[in-house]
Amino acid sequence: MGKNEFLTPKAIANRIKAKGLQKLRWYCQMCQKQCRDENGFKCHCMSEGHQRQMQIFGQNPARIVEGYSEEFERTFLEHMKRSHRFSRVAATVVYNEYINDRHHIHMNSTQWATLTEFVKYLGRTGKCKVEETPKGWFITYIDRDSETLFKERMKNKRIKADMADEEKQEKEIRKQIEKAEQLMQLPNSESDQLSQAEQAKELNVEDGVKIGFSLGSSARPVTKEKGEASRVVFDEDNDEKYEERNPGNNLKRKESGSGKSTLDEMMMYEEKKKEKINRKDYWLHEGIVVKIMSKVLAEKGYYKQKGIVRKVIDKYVGEIEMLESKHVLRVDQAELETVIPQVGGRVKIVNGAYRGSLARLLGVDTDNFCAKVQIEKGPYDGRVLKAVEYEDICKVAQ
Repeated sequence: MGKNEFLTPKAIANRIKAKGLQKLRWYCQMCQKQCRDENGFKCHCMSEGHQRQMQIFGQNPARIVEGYSEEFERTFLEHMKRSHRFSRVAATVVYNEYINDRHHIHMNSTQWATLTEFVKYLGRTGKCKVEETPKGWFITYIDRDSETLFKERMKNKRIKADMADEEKQEKEIRKQIEKAEQLMQLPNSESDQLSQAEQAKELNVEDGVKIGFSLGSSARPVTKEKGEASRVVFDEDNDEKYEERNPGNNLKRKESGSGKSTLDEMMMYEEKKKEKINRKDYWLHEGIVVKIMSKVLAEKGYYKQKGIVRKVIDKYVGEIEMLESKHVLRVDQAELETVIPQVGGRVKIVNGAYRGSLARLLGVDTDNFCAKVQIEKGPYDGRVLKAVEYEDICKVAQ
């Protein structure tokens, strides 16, 4: 058996000595080799393999140090997110936990010479909340995960909605208080006249119509004439059907006061938000019918000819298969135009709040250059959009 075979006592002793963490100053990051003492590190630096690695390092040292720094920062923040996501902890504690892995990126190979410099860098870049105390540096991880941010936005939205309801109730109470104060300031005769006028206004109904009242029951007023009774019943049926189709509108009817309700404002806010997010400067989608408006292609007979978008390249260029000749062209979207089908045809919303949704064309307003469509599939199924610009919808290929 050789001198340094795997199962020799010498090899076993070397592995036992090498187990666990060693001194940082005797670690070579380029060769990823840990030496046990100063003599071993010196012998390693004189080795041929280390010399080759140092030649590679000398060609572009800044890039290599930057790469190690990015890797060290990424793994350190991952450990923070995994172990101390919501807690304030000492930086030395996190660092000691991080270096327990023997194969971690060592700090002597990064742009930071000390842990204090690295902690200050995290505070400057906003990746951690940093505090200097008599007991040392303390850091708190700032969670910028998309799911966490979404939950925080939803929480803020709920708080805002609750505050809007409270403000509305306070406004109504203030109005009632002001009205009561005005009535108290008026003379008794004028207040009696006002109250009588309000009663007359509230009970102003047609002559010959009987009105029935029921307390604590679901019975509705009954009229005398048959025609009026049937009309009232049909109106109630239509209202019930409308409420079944649109349950969210019941909340609107419960809102009191003039102007837009809080629900209306929230819906308008959501619409504007969707419009802002989904409004892009590119609109090409696969499977839509477009018209070529490039005059450069007029010589070859493609001007104002229709084709189907088979593939979208880099968001702005489309591979168009011509309907008549079946030729395939690559055309920029600036030289293309959307196609509006006949009423009843299927379209795709290519831009705006409902981008990517399939819809049915219900009508066309030629004066305002817009169309009325009804979404057919997806989470907004059945929603009617009354004014969609021609550029935002396009015919879908059959």
